Amino acid sequence: MRAFSYTRPDSAQAAVASFAAAGPGARYIAGGTTLYDLMKLDIERPQHLIDVTAIKGLDAIETGGERLRFGAMAPMSAVAADRTVLRDYPVLAESLAKAASQQLRNMATVGGNLFQRTRCLYFRNGAGGTSAGTTYPCNKREPGAGCAAIGGLDRGQAVLGASGSCTAVSPGDWPIALVALDAYVEILGDQGTRSLPVADLYRLPGSTPHLEFTLAPDEIVTAIVVPKTRAGRRSTYHKIRDRESYAFALASAAVALEMEGGIVRQARIALGGVATRPWRAAAAEAALVGRTLTAESAAAAGRAALDGAVAGTHNRFKIDLARRTVADALMIAAQRKPA
Repeated sequence: MRAFSYTRPDSAQAAVASFAAAGPGARYIAGGTTLYDLMKLDIERPQHLIDVTAIKGLDAIETGGERLRFGAMAPMSAVAADRTVLRDYPVLAESLAKAASQQLRNMATVGGNLFQRTRCLYFRNGAGGTSAGTTYPCNKREPGAGCAAIGGLDRGQAVLGASGSCTAVSPGDWPIALVALDAYVEILGDQGTRSLPVADLYRLPGSTPHLEFTLAPDEIVTAIVVPKTRAGRRSTYHKIRDRESYAFALASAAVALEMEGGIVRQARIALGGVATRPWRAAAAEAALVGRTLTAESAAAAGRAALDGAVAGTHNRFKIDLARRTVADALMIAAQRKPA
């Protein structure tokens, strides 16, 4: 652990001002369940931490009106247990409840969770670290170093959105559900306030995989907003992993449906565990609209969701697994009572 300074401002504006005073070596911190871990691994090396946990109102959960609004400091466990979210938007509740452990969900915040970094084994044990005397290159940790996962142990790597510089999977569950529901974030920075779709927070790796998010360094997410939709009741987050709990997805699907009889009028589908960022499956959605949802049409949508997938050496199974995950999620969502 490296030495760092620390402040605990009492407003979002003061936090942004503190960042401006500290310079580019500063980092915001809330629950700390990701940042402290990365600091211990010497991946993150902040010179100054700005603790936002003293800012009042950033943990509010609002479910009235035409939108759901979650303050960025709201604990994951609190949002997952909210009655309105559980009843009307199970995809949101399930994406939180199936993440991490109960202890971590009590500490981690819904805002901080958006910026969780990959669990790629080469990233977490790569450039600058050793294992059995071997140093593993990682372009996320050390730009230009190379990517040991390409041609290496790539069972957990992405089959969608990868590049010749990086194949690391975006690890979150919560962002997948938010992308499926067209959620956006409210942001505060030195230049003022703005809103941004959650989907646009994430960059494809391209040739610069170390640049993962689109926020300016000084900007802070203050809230997550989800437009209300009738499709919320018929929704689910279906997650397949190596063990039942406290494990990251091998493949996951966030699905929300609006149906009339057995006919799909609107479909929202996003994939996790298989892509380098939360992945909206527009082709799969289009394949369902106007059709009767059956096991066959769900399977066809699953195949469409993985169009363009490219396997590595050990992760080809993920393509078929993700197809079946989408199909199963569609059938689960369809059985739920509409609003």
